[in-house]
Amino acid sequence: MKKKLKVLALFDAVRPTKIDQDLSAEMKTEDWKTEKDVFAALGTLGHTAEHLAIFDDLDLVRQKLENFAPDVIFNLADQFKNNRGFDQNIVSLLEMQGVPFTGCGATGLVLCKHKGISKKILGYHHIHVPNFVVIPRGQRIARLKRPKFPLLVKPVKEEASYGISQASFVESDEQFKERVAFIHEKHDADVIAEEYIEGRELYVALMGNLRPAVFPIRELVFREVPPNEPRIATYRAKWDEEYRKRWGLQNQFAELDPALVAQIEQTCRRIYSLLTIEGYARIDLRLTANNEVYFIEANPNPILAADEDFALSAEKAGLGYPQLIDKIIRNGMKTARG
Repeated sequence: MKKKLKVLALFDAVRPTKIDQDLSAEMKTEDWKTEKDVFAALGTLGHTAEHLAIFDDLDLVRQKLENFAPDVIFNLADQFKNNRGFDQNIVSLLEMQGVPFTGCGATGLVLCKHKGISKKILGYHHIHVPNFVVIPRGQRIARLKRPKFPLLVKPVKEEASYGISQASFVESDEQFKERVAFIHEKHDADVIAEEYIEGRELYVALMGNLRPAVFPIRELVFREVPPNEPRIATYRAKWDEEYRKRWGLQNQFAELDPALVAQIEQTCRRIYSLLTIEGYARIDLRLTANNEVYFIEANPNPILAADEDFALSAEKAGLGYPQLIDKIIRNGMKTARG
């Protein structure tokens, strides 16, 4: 019988909160589905769970740690003051507090968030990455010699396909300059422009630390997109149900040759290790017609809602949702930090 734990579920909020904030209204909304599912699973597992949502006051974390004295923090806070760039800073604070927490440490979050840095590291280790260039804000947008068109132009640090639309696919210098300027101004973000890799869009879920388990691979299938149109996972392709229906976009389990699956699993374990990911992650890949695997990005602490890709992959591997949440907690408690 495993010991029951005191678990503090740490969330982020979009407005200032109190230490004993009633979150029942938020938990009924679509935006809080992950928080609701995880919190329900903690109850099912018999853990003593409390929650804290933070917006702009880190002192609440210190107070809550003192009052509740949790054995472990289930970390679902990936922004601070509505800024996703601060997810690693929250984790740094937890590392300094010395309290065990779930998911990835600060180094892994930093390396994965910057799409240019993660690709440089992996390219150095001979993992296929698209040719790319990073254009910081304030830098003149020059003509490109490489990488070659067509390109995908996106914010260098955003997640969940934020800032990616069909206009991100550019085929000329003019379109390129226009899109880079748009992201610099509209998103106030540095840009990565990378070669568009024609192929299948695969999502690989991993969990663990030294030798992570790899769950069955998911694929984003583009059923109604004409053959000559780019197949890209835009923001709307991931999150807009009407748009997904119109273009026949579906997430499903990928049908792949077992030898290829083994190769992809090995590649993803290497990526996970090279980017110092801990806890759990989803790695996004492109698979070309010649079965070449290209790394697109790594997402530590991916969405954990029960009906999203990560949990569905774990379930297919025989790990029911509460068991998945328990395993993430046990991994977090075993992780050496700092």
